[in-house]
Amino acid sequence: MLRPEKMSKVSVTGSRRVLGDVIEAIHELDLVHLSDYDGSIEGFENGDPLEGADDASDKLVTVRSLKSMLGVTDDDAGPTRIVTEDALETELEEIRVEVNELDDRRNELEDELRATEERIDAVEPFADLGIDLDLLSGYDNLQVAVGQADPEDVRDELAQSESIEFFEVFAGDDTVAAFARPRDDDEDALDDALVGVDFARLEVPDAETSPEAYVEELEHERQKLESKLGGIENELEDLRLEHAGFLLAAEEKLAIDVQKTEIPLQFATTEHAFVAEGWLPSGEYSAFVESVQSAVGEHAAVEELEQAAYEPAGHGHHAPSDDEAAEAAEDDGEGPAVSEAAADDDTEAPKAETDGGTNAEFDSDDSPPVIQNNPGPAKPFEALTQVINRPKYTEIDPTIILFLTFPLFYGFMIGDLGYGILYTALGYWVYSSFESETLRSIGAVAVWAGVSTAIFGVLYGEVFGLHLVTEYLWQGVVGLEHAPIKKGLHSTEFANLWLTLSLVAGALHLAVGYVFGIINESRAHGITTAITESGAKLMLMAGVTVWLFSTHIQSGGGPRPPFLYEVAQFSPTVGMAALVVALVGLVLLTIGEGAVGFVESPTYALVHTVSYTRIAAVLLAKAGMAYVVNLLVFGAYHHHGATHFALGGHFPQAAEVLFPGLLWQGPVGVIGGILVLLLGHALVLALGVTSAGLQALRLEYVEFFNKFYEGGGEKYNPFGYKRNYTTED
Repeated sequence: MLRPEKMSKVSVTGSRRVLGDVIEAIHELDLVHLSDYDGSIEGFENGDPLEGADDASDKLVTVRSLKSMLGVTDDDAGPTRIVTEDALETELEEIRVEVNELDDRRNELEDELRATEERIDAVEPFADLGIDLDLLSGYDNLQVAVGQADPEDVRDELAQSESIEFFEVFAGDDTVAAFARPRDDDEDALDDALVGVDFARLEVPDAETSPEAYVEELEHERQKLESKLGGIENELEDLRLEHAGFLLAAEEKLAIDVQKTEIPLQFATTEHAFVAEGWLPSGEYSAFVESVQSAVGEHAAVEELEQAAYEPAGHGHHAPSDDEAAEAAEDDGEGPAVSEAAADDDTEAPKAETDGGTNAEFDSDDSPPVIQNNPGPAKPFEALTQVINRPKYTEIDPTIILFLTFPLFYGFMIGDLGYGILYTALGYWVYSSFESETLRSIGAVAVWAGVSTAIFGVLYGEVFGLHLVTEYLWQGVVGLEHAPIKKGLHSTEFANLWLTLSLVAGALHLAVGYVFGIINESRAHGITTAITESGAKLMLMAGVTVWLFSTHIQSGGGPRPPFLYEVAQFSPTVGMAALVVALVGLVLLTIGEGAVGFVESPTYALVHTVSYTRIAAVLLAKAGMAYVVNLLVFGAYHHHGATHFALGGHFPQAAEVLFPGLLWQGPVGVIGGILVLLLGHALVLALGVTSAGLQALRLEYVEFFNKFYEGGGEKYNPFGYKRNYTTED
């Protein structure tokens, strides 16, 4: 629960003659997280891909390209099927040719359509000139310029130009056409004359009709292209419906083939033998042995090299012994090939150690992958842990603490039956509507938070901020004067209690974090370091906290902080002893971390603990927001020392009316009241996530995790494939 699942390092040493069979057996088992051979063992090299690897990769690229062209998704899958090699050769090629032809034609039509639309856009500025397009070009003695400019500026410039003999300017709403005859045969006379004008020149379309007729012609062309494009799209859609199931199944089969054919790259091999190493759950070792032996019998040796301890000092790394590799080579009828290869290279083959390992390392950086081992209800909270990072194999997994504390913090801060039911329903919808494991986990976390919120809502006696649960359950059924607990919005006693309990919760939460830190540090760096770091901080925090809850602070002449609840107090003697413990913690912290530890000691002593008072603060803030919404909608009055909502619109004669309520102010008030009721509670509901949720996560991540957690574990990724679209039967 606090540790990941126990992992074992295993190896398979065998003849290359049975390499394919071993790969099939391991892949089918889907249990072994294979290690990468780093090439450090003399006489061994990384293996080569099996025959057919390049062909499978090329076909996989083809299938994925076809899926993209056709827009195939997982929802298009039909029943599972067997995909044969013949189908991959013939059917896949037929689909490829047909789809590529249609896709090429689609691209051509899209290009033509894009060009036509650009021509339509280009001719639109000419429409308001009222001049046929063939009249705007093709003159021998006239020069024409069409563009966007101020017509008066154009006329002024042309009138002042000495190179222009005469001119005429036609202007539409946004477009100007200038016709000019130069005095000499100057081909650039008009352009030179317009240099001083802000003139955005337009290219005249090559057409002999009016702009309107030309646009109509282009529009007709666009319709034809769109019709042809629609036909192509329909043909592609038909192909998608016809071949989607095959493409999904082919992709899965080819992905499996690529996995199998390329995995030897992770193995250590000689000319005649191979060695594979990896990690699997220790409880699955016997199933692994049985699977390999069923596939190849005695032609491969299987060994459990180690069961990885949770110590951070490292794990044993192993390579094949000389005898094992030689036996594997002999299975292939070639004799002790490894020893001979080593001799040819004037190097020594790995020597077998007395414990069955060797003096070489298969992978010097190899460490066990992590399978978080939490009970079912806590599993969704692993996603919250992984937001920071996956826990290392050698450190404590805090997921179970998240499971116990996050819903508690959240529910306590919101504490409303109505909101809790909505949070639960929303979480269940997310959990049941999405296939993503992350989203499903978030939905499950929301369900737990919603259930906690509803339970606290019953204890507070509130539903959407109204004390209906108090009235009908605690008073009507149980016979209590009020709900078991109150939020403290109108009660100083409960407000002080929640502040006090927030400090207590903070101290306990932090204490667990420091204890985890002591465990991790003692394993990694020794007990001395653990005591001078996490141990010292725990003593400092615990000592100061107990002292604050003692009457020594009063007997010493200082005022007792008002938020420390009077019932929770220790004697002056206990307070003095707590100060001694805190002082010892300060000394140890200074020894362990030097001046930095001394300077930061107030943070460990009190600041982190006081940070938990945000729990009570958010509780009061959310209660206040719900109260204001209901006050505006229903109205409220003060009577006999208590505040009541006017749910029926009636106010006792002797009552002090705080607000008359929108609902009781006529038709307009009813509409306004309903809007305020819905929008107000929706806002409170949303802010519950962004305030209570984020504040609870902050306490977990910043205050709690920082005391012991680093993360950085490797995800368990077994060699195998979970089939969705193919079957071998």
